[in-house]
Amino acid sequence: MLGLTVPRHRLGAVLAGFSLVAAGVAVQVTPAAAATPHRILFDNAHAETAGNADWIVSTSQPDPLGQDSSPSAETDWTGALSSWGVALQKTGDYSLKTATSALTYGGSSATDLSNFDTLVLPEPNTLFTTAEKTAIMTFVKNGGGLFMISDHTGADRNNDGEDAVEILNDLMTNNSVDSTDPFGFSIDSLSISSDYPSAIGDSSNPVLHGSFGTVTKSLIASGTTATLKPADNSAVKGLLYRTGYSGNTGAFFATSTFGSGRVAFWGDSSPIDDGTGQSGNTLYDGWNDSGATNAALALNATEWLAGGSSSGGGDDGGGGSTCTSAQLLGNNGFESGSSTWSSSSGVITNSADESARTGSYYAWLAGYGSAHTDTLSQSVTVPAACTTATLSFYLHVDTAETSTSTAYDTLKVQVLNSSGTVLSTLATYSNLNAASGYTQRSFSLAGYAGQTVTLKFTGTEGSTLQTSFVIDDTALNVS
Repeated sequence: MLGLTVPRHRLGAVLAGFSLVAAGVAVQVTPAAAATPHRILFDNAHAETAGNADWIVSTSQPDPLGQDSSPSAETDWTGALSSWGVALQKTGDYSLKTATSALTYGGSSATDLSNFDTLVLPEPNTLFTTAEKTAIMTFVKNGGGLFMISDHTGADRNNDGEDAVEILNDLMTNNSVDSTDPFGFSIDSLSISSDYPSAIGDSSNPVLHGSFGTVTKSLIASGTTATLKPADNSAVKGLLYRTGYSGNTGAFFATSTFGSGRVAFWGDSSPIDDGTGQSGNTLYDGWNDSGATNAALALNATEWLAGGSSSGGGDDGGGGSTCTSAQLLGNNGFESGSSTWSSSSGVITNSADESARTGSYYAWLAGYGSAHTDTLSQSVTVPAACTTATLSFYLHVDTAETSTSTAYDTLKVQVLNSSGTVLSTLATYSNLNAASGYTQRSFSLAGYAGQTVTLKFTGTEGSTLQTSFVIDDTALNVS
């Protein structure tokens, strides 16, 4: 209950065991937009060329321009995705690279996700590591575009026991950023032999009616679909459906948003296959299939994901030059437990000894009545184009201290960089701030626009008499 004055005991309903590292995540200054504003990274670090697959834009990696700096035909680059790559390159509006090593976010690699607007996952065939899943999800949450291309269930091209359906579902359901159906859909374990899924009637949708043409149909040549769950994410939308399906089932192509980023899903790799690639692969020319409009779909979706079209929902990608109003903190009310946050053991809890402001869970720092330190932190990018960025949270302080002049126990609210250096201490609260109920606290972070910083709460308690710092309903609102 609010107003506790005895030392806390973490029993029963307390979420113990979340002994996560609370050190700062790397600061990342968002790069200025390049002369070619849409920066696309194609993944080739997860067996995308295993078996008969050849899901690369060029054999020159990471830079396809090394094979031909001015391609005019898809055969100027070698790979089953060369038609896609060359079509983008010829516009002069795209910079393309290929990742051949582990995906990272906030690092120094030239193919670090912070250097790109969109990541394309063309039927990955090995599981992403825990660190890679954190990188991908953080990239999207902070404004990146994610293009996930699956294949039918059982398409295990490298025989490691995992196929693209399982790998992409694992990315969405088993990550440290948000595993509570973040995109609002799951990929079906199906193997659909053939179909020409049709587009919905939406003349304003930038993926179906974009600068690369109008989309009417796509192609399934052994693929799958997705089940949509708008109750989990109201932004999810099916754009093309398997014949006989509509609504929340049978979506062959779908889009969604997450945080400040955009997401697209395609249920088969055959539509992006242009039929030519490296020697020894058996390929299928779905890109130019006369019964479908796959090229327009792939290219329009790439443009939308990279922030090239502002209509149809979603925010600009990582390199966008506009700001869309949004709340950026993940799991901001703590209802998903430790998801997204890093904290000391037992900080995120639903203990009945204190009370959440809303919901059941909250963050409880200190409160032991003995020398103790608790931490709670989350990394977040403040979009460069946003002029307003306000951090807010509700704080309740109760204490057994009786002094009206000495701060024995403290809570610091700080902004950190990648080395753990404190860039700013926004506020320090203490036992002197004890009061009944919650009080909202707010601070401007506009000065960190264009940077990825770590927001950190540190509760420090003296040797005797408890003080509890209870936090709920956090937010980072930008506009």
